[in-house]
Amino acid sequence: MRRLLVLGVVAALALAGCGGGTASDTSAVSAPSPQDSKFVYVANLDIITDWDPATSYSNEVIAMQNVYDSLTVYNPVTKRASARLATRWTSTPDGKTWTFTLRDGVKFHSGRPLDANAVKASIERTIRMNEGAAYIWECVDGIAVKDPLTVQFTLKYPAPLDLIASADYAAYIYDTGAAGSGDLAKWFQQGHDAGSGPYTVASWKKGQQNELTLKAFQGYWGGWDGAHYKNVEFLVTPNLNTAYQQLLRGEISYVQRLNPNLYHAAATTAGVRTLQVPSFQNMLVLFNSASGPLKDVRLRQAMQKAIDYDGLIKKLKGAATAANGLVPEGLLGHSSSIAPKQDIPGAIALLQAAGYGPGNKPLQLTLTYAEGDDDEQVLVDQLTTTLAQLNVQVKAQAMQWNAQWELGKSRDETKRQDIFVMYWWPDYADAYSWFLNVFHSADPISFNLTYLNSKALDAQIEKLPSLVATDRAAADKAYFELQKYLIVRQAVVAVPWVSNYQRAYLGNVQGYTDNPAYPNVVFVHELIPGG
Repeated sequence: MRRLLVLGVVAALALAGCGGGTASDTSAVSAPSPQDSKFVYVANLDIITDWDPATSYSNEVIAMQNVYDSLTVYNPVTKRASARLATRWTSTPDGKTWTFTLRDGVKFHSGRPLDANAVKASIERTIRMNEGAAYIWECVDGIAVKDPLTVQFTLKYPAPLDLIASADYAAYIYDTGAAGSGDLAKWFQQGHDAGSGPYTVASWKKGQQNELTLKAFQGYWGGWDGAHYKNVEFLVTPNLNTAYQQLLRGEISYVQRLNPNLYHAAATTAGVRTLQVPSFQNMLVLFNSASGPLKDVRLRQAMQKAIDYDGLIKKLKGAATAANGLVPEGLLGHSSSIAPKQDIPGAIALLQAAGYGPGNKPLQLTLTYAEGDDDEQVLVDQLTTTLAQLNVQVKAQAMQWNAQWELGKSRDETKRQDIFVMYWWPDYADAYSWFLNVFHSADPISFNLTYLNSKALDAQIEKLPSLVATDRAAADKAYFELQKYLIVRQAVVAVPWVSNYQRAYLGNVQGYTDNPAYPNVVFVHELIPGG
């Protein structure tokens, strides 16, 4: 998502889990030996919101990419799909028939073989469930088993299926027979898995700090020769200072994110490595266009103009880069001509035109954002302070993601927030995800948290996949026009920044890189412990 990846290009980066950035290693560290067989990952939000690989569409990606495999994996060096469960694939000239050859000898954690029938059953169930990111398979008209290791997809329209098959959600291949005669959906939600990846679930303690532990699947097709972490533990620590202290004490291996001050401290701390890397993730400030005061487009435009975009980039001290529209640099549809700027006189004029602002009645708004996210806190503090000076009173509430999301999805419009702050990233390395999920009409509400409902807009969004596959110049233009419509004309969103990931991890963790197509995922099997 932001600028073209600045990679230290080495051969290892061509493997699954590769990535790039600017790393700092301040010392050759020997961490406590008990840590060598266990990788401990700390996040600030709940790990699991949905255990079903067909419907999963949230924080659990960090665990599930270590449990489940997809047919392909995105390679940020080549910017193309690479082999995972499929070793090779072909497509017809019209882009409507795709044939994948599967890796031989792969087994699910259940012990059953992962063959063409299993791939067909898995993807067909995901399509049938039609939840989460299942939309990625909307182009599929039919799936045929040609032989035990060959599966063929017939598409309704041209689409880049090799890239789609590398998606971070909904592309998982799983054992649809894992629950036997039981209800598979219910079986998943009890904390079971049916993957073929390097790790399987050892324990899950919903709502607890040590929420999830994974253990090595000895039958993993990638093997366990050499040094590997055999256990992975995921902890939830909303307070970043607490997480940082855990890292300094050697109690954890990796902190998903730090605030700029902690990151810069970590970069000069013996025994700690740091990595700053561009991402495909941006910050969205979504405005409620269906109910409450922000139904008035003038007030939404005023909110956009009140944000101090340049000031936020300075305050985030390397954790972010200025955004230009919805689509980050490096993806088709990015444009440098949609750069936002703060405009306080313009905001005041719009507020006053709507009967608010200085000298008029106060405008009262509600805002929700992620608890424990210091970058979002910087945004909220800046925005609420600025708006207070414009006679706009904002009731801001920090929440855990599940609670915030449930509030935004409420059927009762009076319970919905006026401003919803959240991150977004693509489901595969294309901008389509922003438009389909965040701005396409939805009933029930899922991620369309601006509550737009326009058939004309929906039709334009639905044309994007075919354009990407057949006419990239036309797709690029379509992405640009949609961004102007959403940001300038409808003013339903502001995009303050594109994130730079700032990671910190123990010095004895070797081989870590970052892949922007899989946000916050550490492919633990690729790491070398204890060096």
